[in-house]
This record gives sequence, C-alpha cells and structure tokens, in this order.
Amino acid sequence: MAQSRATPAAARPARAPRSSLGDRLHYRFDNSMSRGTPALIAWLTLVTLLLILLFSVVVTVFGLSDQQGDFGESMFGNLLHALDPGTIGGDTGTWRFKLTMLALTIAGLFIVSALIGVIAAGIDTKLADLRRGRSIVLEKDHTVILGWSDSIFTIVRELTIANESRRKPVIVILADRDKVEMEEDLRAKVDDFRGTRVVCRSGSPMDIDDLELSSHTTARSVILLAPEDSDDPDSEVIKTLLALTHSGPDGPRIVAEIRNPTNLEAARLVGADRTVLLDIRETVAKLVVQTSRQSGAAAVYTELFDYGGDEIYFLEEHSLAGRTYAEAQLAFEKATLIGVIDDGVPTLNPAPDTVIGRHTLIVVAEDDSVLSGEPDSTVLPDPSRLGTGTGTGDHPTRALLIGWNERAPIVLREMDHYAPPGSSLTVLTSFDVHDVPHLVNLEVTVVPGLTTDRSTLEEHVGPDLDQVLVLCYSDDLAPQAADARTLVTLLHVRDILSRFDAATPVVSEMLDDRNRVLAQVAHVDDVVVSGEIVSLLVTQLSEDHRLEAVFDQLLGDEGSEIYLRPAEWYVEPGAEVSYATIIAGASRRNETAIGYKSEALAEGEASFGVRVNPAKSETFHVLPGDRVVVLADD
Repeated sequence: MAQSRATPAAARPARAPRSSLGDRLHYRFDNSMSRGTPALIAWLTLVTLLLILLFSVVVTVFGLSDQQGDFGESMFGNLLHALDPGTIGGDTGTWRFKLTMLALTIAGLFIVSALIGVIAAGIDTKLADLRRGRSIVLEKDHTVILGWSDSIFTIVRELTIANESRRKPVIVILADRDKVEMEEDLRAKVDDFRGTRVVCRSGSPMDIDDLELSSHTTARSVILLAPEDSDDPDSEVIKTLLALTHSGPDGPRIVAEIRNPTNLEAARLVGADRTVLLDIRETVAKLVVQTSRQSGAAAVYTELFDYGGDEIYFLEEHSLAGRTYAEAQLAFEKATLIGVIDDGVPTLNPAPDTVIGRHTLIVVAEDDSVLSGEPDSTVLPDPSRLGTGTGTGDHPTRALLIGWNERAPIVLREMDHYAPPGSSLTVLTSFDVHDVPHLVNLEVTVVPGLTTDRSTLEEHVGPDLDQVLVLCYSDDLAPQAADARTLVTLLHVRDILSRFDAATPVVSEMLDDRNRVLAQVAHVDDVVVSGEIVSLLVTQLSEDHRLEAVFDQLLGDEGSEIYLRPAEWYVEPGAEVSYATIIAGASRRNETAIGYKSEALAEGEASFGVRVNPAKSETFHVLPGDRVVVLADD
C-alpha cells in the first residue's frame, strides 16, 4: 500500500496577497500620504469640507438654526465655526443648535491643529533641505570651486578682488561638507566679499549628479582643489576630472591641483586641453629656490601673483606696431611691458631691438581697466644718468638648508641648476632624510641635529653663508606644530646672523598664512607660504589660462627670471632719476626693469621696500644698497 508523502514547504504554491477593497484603499491612502506636505494638506482640506457639509445638512434637515438663510450661507457659517473657536461665542438660538456648533468647533480644533502641525513640519523640512544645500544653482559665467581645503579662503578672497569690475559676480562652492558650516567659515575668514555672491552646495564633486548642482557647464572657470584630509588626494582629483569631462571636451577651463608629480600624466590624459594642472610640490619648491637667491624676491612674486596690487595682463589691441621693444617699454605711464606673445608662444624679456608687430603684449598693471592701447607716457629717459657698473663673475657658494619634507629633493635639484660648480650645501634636519638626488654643481652634506637648539644652529650658521633656507617638517608634524618649530628656528638664525652683521638672505616656508605675520617679527627677508602662494597661482590661472606659460618661464631655470641687482649697474649712484631712466638702463643690458627696491621704500607701503610697476614719471634717489628688479636671462 502506497504511503502518502507530505508536500515540502518549498513546493507549496505561494498564497496570493489579500486584495480586498479595504486593503486597496488603505494602500492608495498610504501612497498619497507618502507624497509629503501637499498631500497631507489636501487630505485635511477634504476632511474639513466633508465636516462642514455634514453639519450643514444636519442643521438644515433638523431646522436647528433660527436664522433664515440658504444652504450656502450655512456652509460658510459652519466653516467659520470649524476654523475659529471664537465664532461660537456669538451664536444665538436653541441649545440643540449651540451644542451642534460646539461639536463642530471641537472637531475643527483637531483639524486646525493638525493643519498647523503639517504646515510647520513642511516648513521645517524645506528649511532643512535648504540648509543641506541640495538645490541646483541657476547661474552663468560664474566661478565654480570643487572641494574644500584651507586654501579656499585665499582663493575666494582673491576672486572677490578680481570680480570687482564684473557685474553681479558669483562664486559657487561644491564640497562634501555641511552648507551652513561652509558659509560660517567663509564669513569668519573672508573680511569683505566686495559685492561677490558666494553660493555653497553640499555634495561630492566626484558624483556626476552632485556635480550638476554647481551648473559647471555654464561656468566661466572651474577650480578643483586637492583635499587635504584624504589619503590619496590625487585619485580624487582625477576622478572629479573624469566627472567634469564626462559630457565632452567642450566646457569651461579647469584648474586642478596635483600633489604628487607622478600623477600629472594621468591627470593630463583625463583633463585634455581645457585643464591646467598645478604641481603643488614643484611650484612651492621653485619659489623657495628663486626667493632664496636674493632678498626681496618673494615680495615681487607675491605682488605679481595676487590681485591686491599689480599683476600680469595681456593687451591685444594697441598702436605700438613698428616700434622696437625698447621703445615700447616707455610707452605706458602706469603699465610695464615685460614680454610679447607671438603665435600663442610668450617670450619674456625679448631682445631690445625686437620690432613690435601684431603681437599680444604682456604687461604688469594695477588693473585691466587702466590698460589702453594708446601710449600715454611723456617722460623720456636721461642718458646722462645711466650707470656704468658691471657684475662680478660667479663663484662657488655656501648654503644651509634647515629642515626636510617631500619638497626638499625638488628644492635641491632647482638649487643645483643655479649653483656655480664647486658650491656646497649643508642639510641640517631633526628627522630622517630620504631621496637625496644626484647633483652636478652642489656637494650636499646631511647633518642630523635638533634644529631648534641654539648651540646646534651656531655650529652651522656663519657669516660666510650665501643663503639660508628653512623648510617646515610637514611630513612629520601637524601644520601648526611644524610652523612653530620653523618660527623658533628663524628667531635663532636671524639673531645669530645679526651678530655677524651679515646680509645673508633667509627664506622660510610656512604652511599657515596666519604665521607669516609672526615670522616677520623675526625679520626674515622672505617668507614663502605654501598654501598661500599656490592659492594665488590657482586663482590667477582660473581667470586667464595664458598665464600658465608665463608663470612657467618666471619660475623655471630656462629663459628670463626675476633678479634684484645693484642699482648702480643701471643708473648713476646718488642721482635723482626717473623710472623711465631706470628702464633705459636695464634695456641697455638686454634686461627688462619691472620694479625698484630701496630701504627708503620700506618705510612706506611697499613690501620689503619693493615697488613693482612704478609710474614712468616717478623719481628715485639712488642710495647704496638699492636694487632694480629686472627680468634677465642669467
């Protein structure tokens, strides 16, 4: 006899879900309630209408009211009872009518209370959404900043200065931070927005959907910051570049920061022609080297890179065709000609006999609004006041590098480009030294020691040093701790050199711009602030991509660079000369004068006594120790 077998649970047919009318109505009601505040208000409105309709029918059918009126008037009166509890105080008639209106008023209280709660909750939700910064920005010709770092405050401050000549300028910031926190930090760190409106949005720049919130496709330029709190910031930058270029090669120009030079090639492949990549390590290292070679150079670079004073512009329309470069240098009263662009290639400090044609002129001016293609200078140089001094030949130098970080190997390579053969460099550091490059002209000696110890510094700081560089321990210490050590070291170094009455330039690197003021108390000749100087360059490049090639020449070891040379090489010592005469003296040496440095100017507004782009008619009394800021090949 066959035995019956139980059907396995897995083989049993699944029961169909109940689908009674009540279930379906409940399901639809849940769906309508999930639509948010508008649906809740609609349901309360419907309940209110049904309530006053019901009570109007009751009052009319049973004749509860002594007042004669049509059904519409009864509906309106019942609506007032439902919405305003005070209405019942004016009722007259039978107790049955008053009790009926009381019941309507009590029911209305529940509905009105619920309505107020729903509206309040909806407003709170909307405010929360606004605080989250998740709405799309509807702007055009604005500047977009993607990401967040300490350099954003300098960038925003510089952009507000650059935007002063624009109509209703806007800066949009998209970062993976709380919108309110970003706005509060900006208000605390940026004193004056100068009419520029700053809009913050919360979202990840690497997410295509979040990126759309910034309306980057209609922006004038996009600045992509390398995140400081990431273990691999360059990967995030490259991923954001992929999101930016996802829609195609066309779009606004992009300026992106790269922290590791090995990632530059990958970033270039993604960014294509519309992206300018700024190598942070190499840029800071080059500036440290350039400014360490001569006192006051950092003030010149800062003046050219920020928007607070004079900066570099391009003049396309002019009437200087047919003039030589030497003649054209004297054409503008308040602008200094420093080079030309021919077929898209810039040349700084061309030969004096170069004939100006349809070139774009590279000029230094206070603002682009003062630029004019028509010559406006009437001052002529005085040939009788030209100097006759000459420079001495290069000799081996001795330098001291205190501290070590990831930029130090690049600093050594850059120093080797400028050092005469036989020069020496001592590296004094409290931490381990890695990746010392092979050099040609410099002989490097690494000495371990505590760089804040006075006796240790006295062993290595002497009057025979040609330059002293102090790097921060950014690889081993937190920013403030690293800057604190650097400040202590600077105080000792400057005090030791003052005992020898030595004029050795001391150049320091700071991580936080707020510590630059403290460093100046130590009478440091030049202070290079890592984040500050990179932020200035990023801002400039976002405004005009043509500056990339110009900055490469200024900071490179090929072509013309900035030098501060004795004034007696150009004009007669002790004489009162116009700046036009100084320009003529520099032109005679195949150089381009862009400023003047004097201790007399240090008492005024000029930084470290440096005046960039003086007016051609301004006069200077040439004193011993004065310097002319020039562009020269060597």
